[in-house]
Amino acid sequence: MIALAQSYIADPFRIGLLVALFATMWRTRAATGVVQPLLLGALFVAVIVPVVMQGLSGADLVPAVAVGVAVNLVWLAILWCGWQALTRLRR
Repeated sequence: MIALAQSYIADPFRIGLLVALFATMWRTRAATGVVQPLLLGALFVAVIVPVVMQGLSGADLVPAVAVGVAVNLVWLAILWCGWQALTRLRR
């Protein structure tokens, strides 16, 4: 599990999807909110990456998605904190 998490943390495809998700959420937050798009997007990325990139299915998919959700939430928290810090520095 730790090796899987380490590979997910350093996956540039996953990071790119999460940055795009965060940018889209930020631009549409007035209409769609913040929490729901981020949570659903994190779940979507956690499912789509193992299915498409690794071809996992069935019993192998559940732990991969669980680790993926955790890693995605960590990355989204980092992006959120970075954006908040940048916004405060601009003021």
